[in-house]
Amino acid sequence: MSKLEVRGKYLYLNGEAIQLISGAIHYFRIVPEYWEDRLLKLKACGFNCVETYIPWNLHEPKEGEYNFEGLSDVEAFIKTADRLGLYVIVRPSPYICAEWEFGGLPSWLLADRNMKVRSYYEPYLEKIDNYYNVLLERLKPLQSTHGGPIIAMQIENEYGSFGNDKQYLTYLKESMEKRGIDVLLFTSDGPSDLLLQGGTLDGVLATINFGSRPVKAFDLLQKHYPNTPNICMEFWNGWFDHWGEKHHTRDPQDAADTFAHMLGNGDSVNFYMFHGGTNFSFYNGANHGEKYEPTITSYDYDCPISETGDITPKFYAIREAIAKHKDIGELVLPDPIPKINYGLVEMKESTNLFDALPDISSSVRKANPESMEEMGQDYGFILYRTILKGPKEKGPLAIQEVRDRALVFVDQKFHSVIDRWQNNTIEIEVPEKGAQLDILVENMGRINYGPKLKDMKGITEGVRFASQFQYDWEIFCLPMDNLEKLNYQTNVKGISSTPTFYRGSIQIDEIGDTFVELAGWKKGFVLVNGFNIGRYWEIGPQKTLYLPGPLLKQGENEIVIFELQKPDNQVISLIDEHKLE
Repeated sequence: MSKLEVRGKYLYLNGEAIQLISGAIHYFRIVPEYWEDRLLKLKACGFNCVETYIPWNLHEPKEGEYNFEGLSDVEAFIKTADRLGLYVIVRPSPYICAEWEFGGLPSWLLADRNMKVRSYYEPYLEKIDNYYNVLLERLKPLQSTHGGPIIAMQIENEYGSFGNDKQYLTYLKESMEKRGIDVLLFTSDGPSDLLLQGGTLDGVLATINFGSRPVKAFDLLQKHYPNTPNICMEFWNGWFDHWGEKHHTRDPQDAADTFAHMLGNGDSVNFYMFHGGTNFSFYNGANHGEKYEPTITSYDYDCPISETGDITPKFYAIREAIAKHKDIGELVLPDPIPKINYGLVEMKESTNLFDALPDISSSVRKANPESMEEMGQDYGFILYRTILKGPKEKGPLAIQEVRDRALVFVDQKFHSVIDRWQNNTIEIEVPEKGAQLDILVENMGRINYGPKLKDMKGITEGVRFASQFQYDWEIFCLPMDNLEKLNYQTNVKGISSTPTFYRGSIQIDEIGDTFVELAGWKKGFVLVNGFNIGRYWEIGPQKTLYLPGPLLKQGENEIVIFELQKPDNQVISLIDEHKLE
């Protein structure tokens, strides 16, 4: 039996003092074929531990249906770390933040409009219990107390940034313990009195998160919890990006100097992130301060290891800082993964969304335009259709609480965009014969942090023409997880101005990483051999999508693009350079 223990201001493992030098790597943001590569680079940099979140929504995508295969095989990831000689810190709390969709909470929780998350609300706790019955049974044998590599687990994540429900935190702690979790338990919170007061729990190790000024942060931790180890559970050495922003970077030496100060002081540190990875599919989250800000597909985070697995200058600066305090030997790295320019791909076939509806969705009639969650849908798009009786003089059409961005069509012709920012009303006129109104709403990512977590998607209240709510809707759920059913035609009519699926193919002999460049394309997402590699949007900062080599195959490879607007061309490029600007 091996157990990480707290003795005053120090950590002990197997009776010996230990300084944890940990790095965050999220298995769910990396194709499994590259887990070992990324972990080997963590170890080569001088780290002795890897930390990972566990997103509930990935492992229980539908209530009562569990997934622990492929990208979701957390046990295989932990066992790989163990085989490479790394300790593991696991953060399996129901909520993880992580710039991940809904902070890791499953969208189906919001089918109940009365749901109260992250609190002692029994309907919510019941869902957690069902999930923990499955998840913790898998993690239990991987604990260090059972011969595995897991040395610590978190009970909730930065809870002080959300609430102060100690009964809820106690419930989570006891839920873990009664299911056989007997490694060191901890909380982690930001560096303020308010956050530490709300998020910590007596009898549970408190850790702190920050990106700079470690002396000030640790002094605050010691004020609240005297004679406790100084542990930074999230050292923010980079940052994430929202659509429409510049790509965030941090000077490598500045990050290394702050890190070196903590190492020299004997503090334990978890790098957030050591390697960020990718928000594949529709799993990116969003923030909401003054406005709604969805996160981009790339989770590069300006890390020591880039999104694509490359060694960066920050890696060398960090390794040098560790080498001054620890004997980490010579630098040995795995062979580099080739990056290949495959050239142009013509998207020769297409089908527009309105023609494709019978292939990928069955409509449901409702009096009101209900939300995605109420319709049993998690991610993707949802289409609302109704008939406006005529005649109606030109007047305002408004969507009350659209989440997040809607394309409005009148008689299947694009009219305008309505979104949750400022564009919430448009002007339309209805002829005497009437008109078909179609509203295609995109879920751009549920909020993952702060007080506005309850972020239902689609049309969440109603649609008004002038002051009059419109009723009698035909609703098409479009999770975009069944596109193999589409019927394409060779492009003969030119480029469509309506949302359209485009398909192309490329023959490949040599497998390597590549990047999908979509010059002239506007907004949508890309699938390669049926795998959704993520969203693109011309506003940047992301100009290419990372396409890991394991998603390709020798021979013919299929590429499908769903484009919401009218692209300038029907050609994409697979290049050997990632463009984050």
